[in-house]
Amino acid sequence: MNPSGSFDWPAMMRAGIAGLGLAPEAFWALTPAELRLLLGPPEPTPMDRTRLSDLMRSFPDTPAKPPADRPTDTQIP
Repeated sequence: MNPSGSFDWPAMMRAGIAGLGLAPEAFWALTPAELRLLLGPPEPTPMDRTRLSDLMRSFPDTPAKPPADRPTDTQIP
């Protein structure tokens, strides 16, 4: 479906006929579920600023602690 809520037939025809190389008869014989299966999983949507902010809030960067067997800057003479 496209943003207006209607099915985007031109895009489906491009994907099936041009992208998959189906003959028009084969394309029109497919059910939408079969076409979806042939096309594979959808591309992931790019991360937007809101999602990035959510992840940054959930997983803040914190300084890593040095391993116990290695000296810290304050322990080096």
